[in-house]
Amino acid sequence: MTGWFAGEGDEFRLLGTRCSTCTSVFFPREDSFCRNPGCRGGELTEVPLSRRGRVWSYTDSRYRPPSPYVTDPELSWEPYALIAVELESERIVVLGQTVPGITVCDLAVGMEVEVVPGVLNEDEETTWTTWHWRPTGVTA
Repeated sequence: MTGWFAGEGDEFRLLGTRCSTCTSVFFPREDSFCRNPGCRGGELTEVPLSRRGRVWSYTDSRYRPPSPYVTDPELSWEPYALIAVELESERIVVLGQTVPGITVCDLAVGMEVEVVPGVLNEDEETTWTTWHWRPTGVTA
């Protein structure tokens, strides 16, 4: 997920791209052409996306996903919540997992969440990073 996010702590942001002609914003980033079918295209520039948004929808994942998702078959499977968030300024919906410990019982459509760094998987040599959504006011 190189180029999808940057920064740490309060500076952590998802990175998208914006078309200079129609001002459409894209995530995941688009570096080749404007995806807006009504636009003739323009220069695409990287933009940091809003850190906060509102829950648009959510569900839980109760099964171990197949490859290429990385999981340790030796460990027991822990369900996790998946969340769709409408970003505050861009008004686009971005999907992702919630922070560990937050379940669908803790979520409600319309509640405010923020993007934070997360760990997808790690072993002795590598830590694979990603983003998670966390309800505002929750620390972990």
